[in-house]
Amino acid sequence: MRTAAKMTAFTAALAASFGAAWGVGAVAGPGDPGPSERADHSESGARHAGDGAAAPAAGGLQVSEGGYTLDLRTPRLEADGKSELRFTIRDREGEPVTAFQREHDKELHLILASRDLATYRHLHPVRAADGTWSTPVSLPRAGDYRVFADFTPAGKNATGLTLGTDLAVSGPYKAAELPKPAPAATVDGYTVSLNGTLRPDAPERLTFTVRKDGERVTDLQPYLGAYGHLVALRAGDLAYLHVHPDGEPGDGVTASGPDVSFMATAPSPAAYRLFLDFKHEGTVRTVAFTVHAGETQAPGGPARTPAPTGPTDGHEEGPAHPHGE
Repeated sequence: MRTAAKMTAFTAALAASFGAAWGVGAVAGPGDPGPSERADHSESGARHAGDGAAAPAAGGLQVSEGGYTLDLRTPRLEADGKSELRFTIRDREGEPVTAFQREHDKELHLILASRDLATYRHLHPVRAADGTWSTPVSLPRAGDYRVFADFTPAGKNATGLTLGTDLAVSGPYKAAELPKPAPAATVDGYTVSLNGTLRPDAPERLTFTVRKDGERVTDLQPYLGAYGHLVALRAGDLAYLHVHPDGEPGDGVTASGPDVSFMATAPSPAAYRLFLDFKHEGTVRTVAFTVHAGETQAPGGPARTPAPTGPTDGHEEGPAHPHGE
């Protein structure tokens, strides 16, 4: 993926350029899904690949889907400062939606990621009675961000949706290169390794092994109804794939570490950034990995397994859900 080589200033005058969702993400590169997929903003994609089904359609590329629209009320923020992000989910008539199904302990999951995938936030905003969602957020770097709302409306036949829109964060800016694959990711004395690959044509198991100070962690705590939460974003356009772990706490089968496994299928051959949240000793931590879906298999040998890399820079909760929930 090509990156900007020179310093740029993000100001309010440039904010209009961020309104073009593909201004940064559509640059040709290993994460470019191709024009046919980018043009189809009406696709109805399955977001969750926990059942090992066929390749899901890419999510988060459209602001409206299935009669619902993500209305971001604060489309611009300042870098390196505490801000409040506000938004509303609206129905076909433009009315705020106030009834949602609880999925993974929450009515709605909010993901923020910079276009270069160097900054990531997993937030849990608070909904007011009028349907307005809000959450405090602090983003350390300027640039073009993508905001994802992952939710299921209330209703007997309702299906899960992931809507996405752009957010401009002003300040001095220099795009980061996508980290190269590496054997492990570390955060706060924890080392997480990844075994498995991501493929665009078949479900594959991704197993993350958590260690602290070299010792295997066997007492992970439940977080969002599981021992791990994984989000995958495609480099380039930031197509969203939200996968689910094998098993759940208390089912009599799933161990509380050191391994957390997921079944996932990539929507296309590309580079992906995987963000894993896990909870231990009362604190939620996030690590990040770069993988390449679509690696070929050497004759007479196993498929090459992309290695993970590097930690991300943060995980935040809304005011009703303090860090370390």
